[in-house]
Amino acid sequence: LQFQAEKKHIRLVKSVNQDITIFGDFNMVTTVIRNLVSNAIKFTHSGGTVTVSAITENNKTIISVQDNGVGMSPSNLTKIFRIDNSITTPGTAKEKGTGLGLILCREFVEKHHGEIWAESEPGKGSTFYFTLPNKT
Repeated sequence: LQFQAEKKHIRLVKSVNQDITIFGDFNMVTTVIRNLVSNAIKFTHSGGTVTVSAITENNKTIISVQDNGVGMSPSNLTKIFRIDNSITTPGTAKEKGTGLGLILCREFVEKHHGEIWAESEPGKGSTFYFTLPNKT
């Protein structure tokens, strides 16, 4: 996603300790991370920052993707992981989406017995979190 970020002049930052180990399907986990980072880039203005972080806590790893983009209203925040209330919003450069990416992320994370959630404030950006087990 580096090219996508560079095209919008967005800085990608990785804040992950190299000693972190997770247990999960490589393709599913990378799909979740790629979708969350892609969304963060989509909703961040030129010159913004997207940060991927991970910490280990109580036999699980919490991965977060944070942006300083447009953020979301509390009403949209309650709908983003639900198939019955799928929402689509154009990105800061009029990028389009299907509204299904976050629903797929939720499915993949739950298949790993993890959780996914988001915090957001309009005009201040969003942070998406998900957990994965460190062991089987």
